[in-house]
Amino acid sequence: MKDAISILRQCDIQPTPQRIAVVEYVLKCKTHPSADDVFTHARKNCPTVSRATVYNTLNLLVEKGLLGMQTIREGAVIFDANVEKHHHFIDDDTGDIYDIPWDQLEVKGKGKLKDFEIFEFQVIMHGRRKKK
Repeated sequence: MKDAISILRQCDIQPTPQRIAVVEYVLKCKTHPSADDVFTHARKNCPTVSRATVYNTLNLLVEKGLLGMQTIREGAVIFDANVEKHHHFIDDDTGDIYDIPWDQLEVKGKGKLKDFEIFEFQVIMHGRRKKK
């Protein structure tokens, strides 16, 4: 993966220590963090980062196509470094969110929705991850 400074410059975003801390965490994150999660982790590397900078940087990364942003849990927006088409599974016991590869699910009946023009869709499943 490219370093944070290169990523920011490639997107015409001025690298600052605060933005670098946000990018370093969020693009390497294997979970689906909220803005507050990103703020907490970025602050460890850059104590001067503000919530506003975190939110603004996350929104810029979404705008530039480097992050996905979704409301998966009621009232909670999460950010996803996986911008490839995929679905999500939410473990209701732990709150963990898992990426499900796009081709592992088949959605039928989209053509039957005559009153709608579908541009994009995603399946969000809730359940419990089985113990191994």
